[in-house]
Amino acid sequence: MSDVADNAAPEQSSTPPTTARDLADRFPSAFTILFVLILIMGALTWILPAGEYNRAPNEALGKDAPVPGTYHAVEAAPQGLIDALMAPIAGFYDPVSYGANAIDVSLFVLVIGGFLGVVNRTGAIDTGIAQAMGRMRGREHWMIPVLMTLFALGGTTYGMAEETLAFYALLIPVVIVAGYDAVTAVAIILVGAGIGVLGSTINPFATTIASNAAGVPFTAGIWLRLLLLLGGLAICVLYVMRYAARVKADPSRSVVADRRAENEAHFLKNTPEGTPSLTGNQRVVLILFGLTFAVMIWGVSMQGWWMAEMSALFLGASIVIGTVGWLGEKPFVAAFVDGARDLLGVALIIGLARGIVVIMEAGKISDTILHASEQAIAGYSSIGFIFGMYWIEVLLSFLVPSTSGLAVLSMPILAPLADFAGVSRELTVTAYQSAAGMVNLVTPTSAVVVGALAIGRVPYDRWLRFIAPLLLILTIFVMAVLALGAVL
Repeated sequence: MSDVADNAAPEQSSTPPTTARDLADRFPSAFTILFVLILIMGALTWILPAGEYNRAPNEALGKDAPVPGTYHAVEAAPQGLIDALMAPIAGFYDPVSYGANAIDVSLFVLVIGGFLGVVNRTGAIDTGIAQAMGRMRGREHWMIPVLMTLFALGGTTYGMAEETLAFYALLIPVVIVAGYDAVTAVAIILVGAGIGVLGSTINPFATTIASNAAGVPFTAGIWLRLLLLLGGLAICVLYVMRYAARVKADPSRSVVADRRAENEAHFLKNTPEGTPSLTGNQRVVLILFGLTFAVMIWGVSMQGWWMAEMSALFLGASIVIGTVGWLGEKPFVAAFVDGARDLLGVALIIGLARGIVVIMEAGKISDTILHASEQAIAGYSSIGFIFGMYWIEVLLSFLVPSTSGLAVLSMPILAPLADFAGVSRELTVTAYQSAAGMVNLVTPTSAVVVGALAIGRVPYDRWLRFIAPLLLILTIFVMAVLALGAVL
């Protein structure tokens, strides 16, 4: 009887077993997480006292900066439900006190989507991937350190961040064909550029702005930052390579293993069978494709381009490639619109992330949080001070994901306190950029993070599972370097 009952049990059960995919589907989407954060910040505007620092023009920074010692209470501006609903909308076009309009980044993402749609319609990318993988067979793992180093160079020299969004759709199919997963591709770009920002050497959007705000030359402390860059890059490359090797040996160990089939179907939907040959037109398309990215990097690093110029570049490149590929007018428009549609969710989520900063500014609690941080680290020893400042910058980085915005907000207030703790001001700059670089590998308030995960179809909870051990290792390394800087 017991055997019969045991055999019959599955047929009588009306509740199917819970799978990993079921649990993942129950985890809130990035849209929900960000909107809940907006509601939480709105609720805090009813609890925290409102306050502001006086601000004065700073010629070195080219914008207004807080004046130390001028914090004062102001009339409260609690934010209600309507304000919370308006925040994501304002997040697209309201630059608040720091940073650029999110609409610029969102439009760039849509144009990138259109550009990739046109390129994909020519078949050049898929054919090129098939040929490249055939030639690299057995040596695919070398692309991880090479590419991560290149992205790190972009991060340390000019703060490569939003620009990386253009590379995900190109790299993810290559990495999947190589036997890895989408998380590996996202990590190569996001962690590669991120560790470069964490170890910024001459990054004008982090090191230079923060050094000017702290009143020190941006070259001061560069050797310590170089140590952070090289050591951090080595740690990240080894971590990503180790994960990638495990996934290739056993795909079930991927943090997105349950999504493997649908990711392959999505990212490799146009990949041809076998190893086809490139046509003459496709070769020209690939040359133009690579040249477009080269021009983008040149424009950003040498000409001061930003989102508008980059969007125009990719729009023009789309037209040229569509013409070279002989798509025809209507197929070209359809390919561009379809490509933009694929990244529409990414564009929307960027404005939603920006809404968190908008509601904090409108509720006048940003400076209140900064003032509390200023008081928290006063009077500590040199090591205690720099550790305290690092963790305060970590907290502020979650609230202000823009590295330049955080520098303008926090450094004029926190850097002078270093004089009383016996710490060099350049070390406070290193602590600030380390904290900002660390947080911007994971924060859901960053358009770069949520955009990368959306393009890679990596759920936020899976990314946390992947990156948490790396964050712990990097934190220990950074704290050791900061302690070394404090005692030297």
